[in-house]
Amino acid sequence: MNFVKRAGMSLRARRARTAVLLGIFVVICTLLLGGFLLQGATARQEADAGRTIGVDVTLKAKGLTPALADRLGSSPQVHRYNPRLALDARVRGIEPLESGVPRPGGERADARTRPSLALNGVRDSGLLLPFSYGSNKITSGRGITPEDAGRGVAVVERRLAEKNGLEVGDTFRVLSPDGKRTVRLTVVGISQDSTPDPSRWTPPHQLPGNALHVPVRAVQRLSPGAADLAEAVFRIGSPEEAEPLHAEARRLLGTGSFDFRVNDKAYKDQVRPIQRVGTFAGLVLWLITVAGVLILGLIVMLQIRERRDELGMLLALGEKKWKLIGQHTVEVAAVALPAVAVAALAGQVTAQRAGDALLGRQEPAASLRPNLPELPAHSPEMRVQASDLGKVAGIGLGISLVSTLVPGIGILRLHPRSILTDSE
Repeated sequence: MNFVKRAGMSLRARRARTAVLLGIFVVICTLLLGGFLLQGATARQEADAGRTIGVDVTLKAKGLTPALADRLGSSPQVHRYNPRLALDARVRGIEPLESGVPRPGGERADARTRPSLALNGVRDSGLLLPFSYGSNKITSGRGITPEDAGRGVAVVERRLAEKNGLEVGDTFRVLSPDGKRTVRLTVVGISQDSTPDPSRWTPPHQLPGNALHVPVRAVQRLSPGAADLAEAVFRIGSPEEAEPLHAEARRLLGTGSFDFRVNDKAYKDQVRPIQRVGTFAGLVLWLITVAGVLILGLIVMLQIRERRDELGMLLALGEKKWKLIGQHTVEVAAVALPAVAVAALAGQVTAQRAGDALLGRQEPAASLRPNLPELPAHSPEMRVQASDLGKVAGIGLGISLVSTLVPGIGILRLHPRSILTDSE
């Protein structure tokens, strides 16, 4: 008789043993599926954290122009970037703030010729560290965005706005240091800088209230010539992506020295707990696999000892030993396959609860960077995918194969005469 057919008859004849094997396999497959779902969820949440929080790389170098910053910003590692071009300018139409402390020597420079405002040309004001970490914030309107490139818009500080009665939509003009070029600016936002006014006399353009944020091209139109950026900030997805960006910066800037700083504290604070959960899920998968092999191997070994008479009769009838091992393998594997289907239903519920417990307690991104979009407070949805079921089925069949082949070594040592003699 074909050993596969004998395996089916044996499963039907020993329904209680079959039910026990099915129950064990359902538990093993459910835990395996839950581990894979948890690994996938941690990977998705880590990727979401990388896109939302990211890692800030600050680059300062001689010869770093807006054009070079744009080329670095187009690198595949970069999600957002912000070049900053600084210029001291004069103003027309509003009155700049003055230091509340008398000027040393009692002298007073001509306000018509001295710089009175500090222009910060930016592409994305949200990437400026004071805005990113919450020491500065927008109280009215909005910040500067990449869509503002080429526009005459500005974000003014609250103290300057209050002195001149400025509101969103008002306009004024800024002049180049030599007074030959003029740019008309429209207020699109009002910010609040936490820096207090200096206790010593300070030139107007160095007062925190006289700092304006405008698009980079607005500063370029006022600049008398090509100017280097004060710095450029690039937001990448993970610390590992900093090295390719550093290599690209080295290629564009040449062999000269430059300052390349990676700020990944917020990223690590958010991602490390997620990574620990993923590592834990991987360890659980290994433990479940090893435990499954040991438990099923012990059960199969006991079954072989209980069925010595049956095995002896089959060997006496001329059945090959490898077919007897194959019969036990088929019996275990036939139970493993339906267990995967049951685990697909049970694993979704159990894995979601485990994910809520392990991933749902992460620190919100807003506590790390107040102006960042909020990460989900709950754990990501556990989705059963065909690839996960395939992995579980493969491991289940592997467990059934190993758990029968190892005890099956004992079958190779059996001799029908000795078995039948012992039974008598």
